[in-house]
Amino acid sequence: MSRSIRRGLGAVVLASALVAPATALADHATNPHTQNMHAKGHSPHPATFLGEPDGVRHVNSDIAFRGNLAFHGNYDGFRIVDIADPDHPTEIVHQRCNGDQGDIAVWGDVLVRSWNSKKTTARDCDGQTVPAGWEGVHVFDLSNLRNPNLIASVELPCGSHTLTPVPDLANGRLIVYSNNSSSSGCGTSGIRAEEDLLGDFIDVIEVPLAHPENANLLRREPLAGPITAVRTGCHDMGAILGSVNLAACASADAANVYDIGANAHPGGSIADPEFLYTISEPGVGQLGTNGRWHSASFSWDGRILLLGWEPGGGAEPECQSTDPNVDKSLFFYDAHTGAKLGQWVLPRPQDGEAENCTIHNYNVVPLRNGRDVVVSGNYQAGTWVTEFTDPAHPVTIGWSDPPAISPPDLGGAWSSYWYNNFIYESSITEGLNVFRLSGNATGGAIRLSHLNPQTQEFSLP
Repeated sequence: MSRSIRRGLGAVVLASALVAPATALADHATNPHTQNMHAKGHSPHPATFLGEPDGVRHVNSDIAFRGNLAFHGNYDGFRIVDIADPDHPTEIVHQRCNGDQGDIAVWGDVLVRSWNSKKTTARDCDGQTVPAGWEGVHVFDLSNLRNPNLIASVELPCGSHTLTPVPDLANGRLIVYSNNSSSSGCGTSGIRAEEDLLGDFIDVIEVPLAHPENANLLRREPLAGPITAVRTGCHDMGAILGSVNLAACASADAANVYDIGANAHPGGSIADPEFLYTISEPGVGQLGTNGRWHSASFSWDGRILLLGWEPGGGAEPECQSTDPNVDKSLFFYDAHTGAKLGQWVLPRPQDGEAENCTIHNYNVVPLRNGRDVVVSGNYQAGTWVTEFTDPAHPVTIGWSDPPAISPPDLGGAWSSYWYNNFIYESSITEGLNVFRLSGNATGGAIRLSHLNPQTQEFSLP
């Protein structure tokens, strides 16, 4: 989400969409949906974006997973939710840390959390004072799940909007790519040119796994672009390891692609990415669109790069029937050349009053059968499942689309992710929703011991 509000199968089931009877004790069961999208449990965390000021709001943001736990970020810390029973997810703790955005990354007993922007007055994080003007990331020890402990603070010149963790186990550390989303407010001069220079980087953070309290800013990786006069900065990154070893930074109007290990492109490593090329798309993130490239991911064989963007900055009504396709699409590119392969256009208009919508946060289902299926959270367009095995002809598999929020608020699905045969949706104003997708489209998906959705820790043939 941008700083402005802190986004071949056979028969398609769209024609059978209906409002089904509630089959689970959760509000998301009453949403319009396709027959193969089954609402399961709900962990409530009600909040409002427009009804509370900064420093009070605690709207829900991104998710990470470990075993039967979901770590659910929010603008005032993060929650740990037991998801062992998908019909009854249960909150274990809400750890407070009063810096907005709250993007998180989890590795073992280490949780890293984004602090998005400078505050004019001191704030609190786990009982420790965060001085006015501070921004960066906090590192928590999760060894006591009922009382996570803040053990390190890493100050960053432009703050942290999103995080992508990549294990570097050979060197006993976790590398975290921290992305600032925009150069606005970088430094203290207030001069645009100076701020842009400060913000035109990915911050590469090192977390020593034996001593995570010694987390530090290792280096800064420069970005190529922007092409037009868009605020610099990488909004979010997707990374894939295994035999692929690529990372993609959704940056302004020019997504950056990097080599991060052994592959056909010599030179890069996890801690020192090697720039390869940029991707731009007409009408995406360019001057006057009030948006930018937002999120990136890969097919599990590493051949396809998925990119989405955030028209309207995440706050404006989008995905309307009168909007051009470019404003409501997920784009597919050849991951090694950047050549465009196709795009999926959201087929269900979002014409409600102030219905914010974008293809926001997503991940690809780990399938061994050669199919490529993506689960996406799209603000007030809800959660959608799409097959892109043939990226020139993507196919919608299923969806759950909530009605427009009334009275208007900035809400909907911040993130929707596949994890161990269930779909977990972070609803900005409601909490954590769980779905089950029936049918054979995702049959045989690999079960994972943990998941940071921006990081694919292996690749598939």
